Amino acid sequence: MRSIIKHSLVVLILIIGLSIHAQQDPQYTQYMYNMSVINPAYATDDNTTLNLGLLHRSQWAQSVGGPTTTNLFAHSVITDRLEGGISFVHDQIGDDVVRQTSAFVDIAYVLPVSETTKLSFGIKAGATFFNTNFDGFVYSDPLPDPAFEENISRTFPNIGAGLFFFSENYYLGLSAPNLLETKHLSEDSGIVTQGSENIHFFFTGGYVLNFGNNNKFKYAFMAKHVNGARLSVDLTANVLVNDMVEFGVGYRLDDSVSGIVNFSMSDAIRIGYAYDHTLSNLGRFNSGTHEIFLLFNIGKQGQGYDKSPRFF
Repeated sequence: MRSIIKHSLVVLILIIGLSIHAQQDPQYTQYMYNMSVINPAYATDDNTTLNLGLLHRSQWAQSVGGPTTTNLFAHSVITDRLEGGISFVHDQIGDDVVRQTSAFVDIAYVLPVSETTKLSFGIKAGATFFNTNFDGFVYSDPLPDPAFEENISRTFPNIGAGLFFFSENYYLGLSAPNLLETKHLSEDSGIVTQGSENIHFFFTGGYVLNFGNNNKFKYAFMAKHVNGARLSVDLTANVLVNDMVEFGVGYRLDDSVSGIVNFSMSDAIRIGYAYDHTLSNLGRFNSGTHEIFLLFNIGKQGQGYDKSPRFF
């Protein structure tokens, strides 16, 4: 019984913590490989290829109720000036305690700025399906907590917008993937009974420096701001060797350090893995975070894609 109570309370603390600090969008260590999820203006300027990706993140492994995130995304050039994509993101806390699934369609309009640079304007539109399941919770108090008496199942429409300035070697992006503040929150006699999701702003950038034959030094950053939470800053530095194997390190300000590796399985497929070691006090209660991705660059003429591995 004590074990059940302990596990239930840990899940409750995770849920309440997300509400107190303003509901956070899922975070990623290998964010440079799923940019379209963060920024609808993301553009590749490559009309020969359809980009597909799958990413799974298991956060705070071996902690009770640790969040997991899975996203699927696809992106392609539509016309000379238009690019588009779709994305699905499933975020979950606990064993089906809190589930949130979002589906979006992106469209981006790309304008030449100079001979080597372009600026893309993007919007995304879709919906988020939010569900909770508090059945079976065991409480230490005689009476159930009123904040968790009723299960929730709601659907929220949403839109997002972004800018993406890029060349062959670098990019800068500014975006807000969810512009509508979905208030699945209510208060009765001072008791918050549901959560909320505020607008998240992302500022991203990256640069690729070529050295030697088929070798690259690549670094990137992502700053995320949401009202009610501290500014989150991610820094990564990777080395790509012979256009085949990539490895590097990452740092999330006051939160974690990361090891990153990915490699080419074929001309069209790349697989990657990242491990985050938690630096905050929460590190005492978990064994780190694991993240894997698969990237598919599919030639539109039915052939494989033979090009320097995509970084942005």
